Amino acid sequence: MKTKLAVLLASFLLGISVAAQAAAPHEHHAHGNPEPQKLQLNAGQKWATDAPLRQAMSEINQAMATALPRIHKNQFSEADYQALAGTVSQKVAYAVANCKLEAKADAMLHLVIADLLAGAEAMESKQPEARHDGAAGVLHGLQAYGKYFQHPGWKTAKG
Repeated sequence: MKTKLAVLLASFLLGISVAAQAAAPHEHHAHGNPEPQKLQLNAGQKWATDAPLRQAMSEINQAMATALPRIHKNQFSEADYQALAGTVSQKVAYAVANCKLEAKADAMLHLVIADLLAGAEAMESKQPEARHDGAAGVLHGLQAYGKYFQHPGWKTAKG
């Protein structure tokens, strides 16, 4: 249930971000089908972060670091996945509510958040393979965060 709320919240905020970008004047005006947005660096540099975002991402990363050894040994129960999904969703909701990034950095962050929330939702599945894939999705989001966002000392969880 919390995951669904976080997904709705993130979707709502993403919609606001997209609407704001559409309303803002811009130099490039594409016609036809717009390309889906992809994660990219900020003119070759990682995007700036703030303390609430770094805190939330560190807590998600730590939760994954704790869980991964048991996940890899197939010793992670359905209840364990449910709890991990809840942690991811809660920390994402905290980041969305508290971090204040520049508009372009925020738009890039939404792509990472989408991976995290999709992974959390999959971890709530009744299917063991889907839960495992969900954990992999969260890990992918954490790897992308580390690659594209400034976070001193960041090391993505490993199992």
